[in-house]
Amino acid sequence: MIYSSLKICTFVANMKEFVISEAKAETAVLVGLITQQQDEAKTKEYLDELEFLADTAGAVTVKRFTQKVQGPSQVTYVGKGKLDEIKQYIKQQEDAYDEWRDSGSPEPADGTMAPQPVGMVIFDDELSAKQIRNIEQELKVKILDRTSLILDIFAMRAQTAEAKTQVELAQYRYMLPRLQRLWTHLERQGGGSGSGGGKGSVGLRGPGETQLEMDRRIILHRITLLKQRLQEIDQQKTTQRKNRGRLIRVALVGYTNVGKSTMMNLLSKSDVFAENKLFATLDTTVRKMVIDNLPFLLADTVGFIRKLPTDLVDSFKSTLDEVREADLLVHVVDISHPDFEEQISVVEKTLADLGCADKPSLLVFNKIDAYTWTPQDEDDLTEPTRENISLDELKRTWMAKSKELRAKSDEFPVAPLFISAKQKENIDELRDVLYKKVRELHVQKYPYNDFLYQIED
Repeated sequence: MIYSSLKICTFVANMKEFVISEAKAETAVLVGLITQQQDEAKTKEYLDELEFLADTAGAVTVKRFTQKVQGPSQVTYVGKGKLDEIKQYIKQQEDAYDEWRDSGSPEPADGTMAPQPVGMVIFDDELSAKQIRNIEQELKVKILDRTSLILDIFAMRAQTAEAKTQVELAQYRYMLPRLQRLWTHLERQGGGSGSGGGKGSVGLRGPGETQLEMDRRIILHRITLLKQRLQEIDQQKTTQRKNRGRLIRVALVGYTNVGKSTMMNLLSKSDVFAENKLFATLDTTVRKMVIDNLPFLLADTVGFIRKLPTDLVDSFKSTLDEVREADLLVHVVDISHPDFEEQISVVEKTLADLGCADKPSLLVFNKIDAYTWTPQDEDDLTEPTRENISLDELKRTWMAKSKELRAKSDEFPVAPLFISAKQKENIDELRDVLYKKVRELHVQKYPYNDFLYQIED
């Protein structure tokens, strides 16, 4: 069946309006739940990350709302009372903005923001089509969830044809079950019930077909085309990997914004884009490195995040193949983050889902220059929290853990390293450990190698 290219383009253009696409900053309200599985401290941390995501996408957070419940409402995610509270806040902001605009007051000179209407409400979990429709009917503003926000950031960051195709596929997969919400005209009937009092124009009477079904077929056709395009890209990437010769492959993995790209630039003297934003790097970059007499390949991969949309994992298969085919994983961790241990768990779970849990790995704690702690009072007998533990104590703890692991394992795990890629601290130690790990893997994989040339004095 041949589909109208004009109709598909219009369809895509309408879909783009669903996510943040304007250059100007919009104001956002964040909403999260406190449940038995997610306490107040955890919810606050998740909302901190959601605010960072919103900031990366170009939105300014002006308010947070949380609610203690057993679980999310199937109808409106939060309870009716909380939804009314959010609605009242939106109205107050809009009234304050109208009053400020009508008064002709200038922009505040002290750097504070002038009153702004709320442009969107962002929820910390993925919402169903029913939930989004009901919430929109009440609040009358743009409604986003965590998944759509991440997809928007990916669409903004995508640079290569491969990344753009992967993101577009993930967006279509996400929006397909939400078509009924996005277009109110989609339930119009394309046919009628026959002559007489039947609906429809001349020549269109009959059982008909809803506009929703027609557009669903268009988007499914588009998904098929994108999958075919990604298969072609995947074949090209596979050919490229086969042509790289007999070299050990090392992949930098970790949570988003832990400093992988900065480390990549430092080690390989490349110019990978690095920024203090989430998902600054989407496209995998591979560089050839040489330490002393040992050449190998170093890859910088896309960062992981909590509640990573399944559609993104599926769409980025060809990119994540660099992780699957790596001989050594360098797991980079932001030790200055208050909950870096959970980030480690998220990365390990994602690697397990990719089938990479058993690969040789090296744990590298980055950003030691940004680590802060507060000494606990001598009279305080409670268990010290993460904020009360010094960097030296943390090092000893993780060294002890790695020692226990090495005692139980037949592999060759290495004690974790503590570095600062930004300040170039302990980089020589990192290079030495990388050399030893890669050389050992190289000798195992290529016993009759001709790459380890002699170093002349």
